[in-house]
Amino acid sequence: MSDDRDLTKQTILITGANGLVARRFAEKYSETYALKFLTRKKSGQNEYEWNLETGYVDQKALEGIDYLIHLAGANVGEKRWTEKRKQEIISSRVNASRLLLSKLKESGHSLKTFISASGVGYYGNFITEKVFTEEDNAGTDFLALLCRRWEEAAHEYSPITHRVLIFRCGVVLSDRGGALPRLQMPIQYGLGANLGSGNSYLSWIHVDDLCKMIHFSIQHQDIKGIYNAVSPEIITMDKVNKNIARSMKRPFFLPNIPACLVKLILGEMSSLLLTGNKVSAEKILSTGFTFDYPVIEQALNSLSTSAAIWAR
Repeated sequence: MSDDRDLTKQTILITGANGLVARRFAEKYSETYALKFLTRKKSGQNEYEWNLETGYVDQKALEGIDYLIHLAGANVGEKRWTEKRKQEIISSRVNASRLLLSKLKESGHSLKTFISASGVGYYGNFITEKVFTEEDNAGTDFLALLCRRWEEAAHEYSPITHRVLIFRCGVVLSDRGGALPRLQMPIQYGLGANLGSGNSYLSWIHVDDLCKMIHFSIQHQDIKGIYNAVSPEIITMDKVNKNIARSMKRPFFLPNIPACLVKLILGEMSSLLLTGNKVSAEKILSTGFTFDYPVIEQALNSLSTSAAIWAR
């Protein structure tokens, strides 16, 4: 891809260049948009460096951009949630957003749209039969606090853009990393088992549907505000695991792993694995958006289940 911007295309700057969503979006829409990426270490064309600690942003990254898509953020499930790690998780999203806003203001640059990721963790991590919509209040746990502050930072872009758009993402399923390979690994070895009761709900979305949703929102200027980026299917972890086992043609029969053991090993971070809510997709569906993978079986059938994937 040439580094020269095609002036007939809308120009998009994306943070989180090495993430699952950014990489897949580039694969699907590199011919549709002129794409730029912010990364901590430049390794390819159309990539520009930034450093949150020093406050550095390559000004060339901001030149001529119409849209800014903020996907960057430290992996919430990578390390145990110490107080230091919590601050890293928050800073990588909130402070990164504010750094870019300050640079845009300094240069007098405005945007057509600022798009920010958030998470369904906004509603709080606990098991309930309530179906959460975008109008519901935030929860009180760490993930809810993280998402609330993440969204507050996004709304700060309102003075320099025509619209702010926030997607509260469910677990993104991809065959190139993220949650799915971690769920596949024990099942591949015949060691699959539910963590805790298995009755918690998984709000999920296929990576291609999330990319399609972002593209759809760019093309439809009347879409603004907050949307849940989740599949319409409401499903428990027990059913998710059994579907994964079926797609891999592997057994799934071991007894559940007690929640107390998971909590002992992971501490507060165990909430990622033991709790989850029902989240509605009705608002995004009402815009005319359609999912290519609305149910877990379709999503899994579209994603490779080879051992090479989870071994990466």
